[in-house]
Amino acid sequence: MLRLSVPVMLLLLALGGGVASCEAPEKKPGPGRLPASAPALRAVLVHFDQQWAMRKLWEDGLAEVAVYDAERTVYQKKRTFEYTQITVKEEFNQQFNVKTDSYRRNDLFPVMKINQFCQIATDQYPYHYLTSLFFRRDQPVALYKLTSSSQEWCGNTFKAIVDDGVNFDETYDSYWDNQGVGNRDLRRDVFLEDALSYSLRALKFERRPAFALTVLDLQQTNRATPPVYYDAYLKTAAAPAADAPEPAWRVDLLLAPGKKNVYWFAKQYPNVLVRQTTWDGRTLRLKSTRRYAYWPR
Repeated sequence: MLRLSVPVMLLLLALGGGVASCEAPEKKPGPGRLPASAPALRAVLVHFDQQWAMRKLWEDGLAEVAVYDAERTVYQKKRTFEYTQITVKEEFNQQFNVKTDSYRRNDLFPVMKINQFCQIATDQYPYHYLTSLFFRRDQPVALYKLTSSSQEWCGNTFKAIVDDGVNFDETYDSYWDNQGVGNRDLRRDVFLEDALSYSLRALKFERRPAFALTVLDLQQTNRATPPVYYDAYLKTAAAPAADAPEPAWRVDLLLAPGKKNVYWFAKQYPNVLVRQTTWDGRTLRLKSTRRYAYWPR
């Protein structure tokens, strides 16, 4: 599998592309399998509040719905659109590994669900993305389950990643040649780039954490290529007042030389993501947030 190394100079953190379309792939995937290394992930947990999602706020039965003004490059052109992220507590059952309909079962456990949805208009046709991430409620860092799908006029792509206790097991179904239908093992000692807008909310910001981590590249795409892992470095600081609409923490993530993401989180709990920029031109800027019962009764 392809690994992108970061040189020692990234410790100084001199911090400071776009959607795949129906055209030829841009990334060159790496071959092979790599078993998980759980200690590598456990080593960074000291920087996170494992009780972040255990607060009473998430017991009201409502979802946090955050809406963003967003940009992303599609067909070599910057597109503007609306991006929605939903965060809510749910009860899963172990038998089907999904939200339960019956609360009388004895195999229930709580999770936090993060749904990320957008529709991107282009000159050719619209793109639709929906990614669902699930974390055990008391584990804001270690992914439990992911599903991600894309729909556009060329076809559908679907990916699912599930923690099997040793690795992440990925299954995929893509309309792209040389991808098609299949499954593979992924490393389990990683942060998913898609999940950082949730996981980084649990950082112990006041301690200004800075540490190395491994990041699995973005899964919210219309492709099912083998994974790319980044040996990344993260650094936290108080954000300048001009950077965000409210007092915020700034988290700089250097994935590789020339590839930097920046995230701004509100200082006040629940530390909502208020702004994001990424090396490949994706941006988010918080437009509104509310607590809402978005499902029909």
